[in-house]
Amino acid sequence: MRDYKVRKEPGLSWIEIGKQVHEFGSGGQHHPHRGAILSQLEILIGRLKEMGYVPELSLALYDTEMEHKEDQLLHHSEKMALVFAIMNEGTLPCGRNVIKIMKNIRICVDCHNFMKLASYLFQKEIVVRDSNRFHHFKYATCSCNDYW
Repeated sequence: MRDYKVRKEPGLSWIEIGKQVHEFGSGGQHHPHRGAILSQLEILIGRLKEMGYVPELSLALYDTEMEHKEDQLLHHSEKMALVFAIMNEGTLPCGRNVIKIMKNIRICVDCHNFMKLASYLFQKEIVVRDSNRFHHFKYATCSCNDYW
């Protein structure tokens, strides 16, 4: 693929906080609140693991070490956007009970499972619009019935 200069489109997520749209890439390298977001994300991951969340390491790239695979998976853009929304829930445009995240590619299985558990933990509806559909996560279930 490199010989033909074929590249994978990077996964991006957007969320509106106040009247400003925030963009997240995997790892959140370019966001000004990156440190605080990553710190809160680690806390959230710990809480979700206590509830039974297990990262789907089979989805990560094959040519990386196991520890790096989990790190890649846990810092997907939609997870970063979710944490930022929780940190700023008082300024969400839909009120405090609905979090809306937009994506440019499909949501992966790991993020799908993560959002289901997060919706239960925070008792909030999380709406993720990926490239194919709207996913409405509420009470640890998704409107797609895990078929997408």
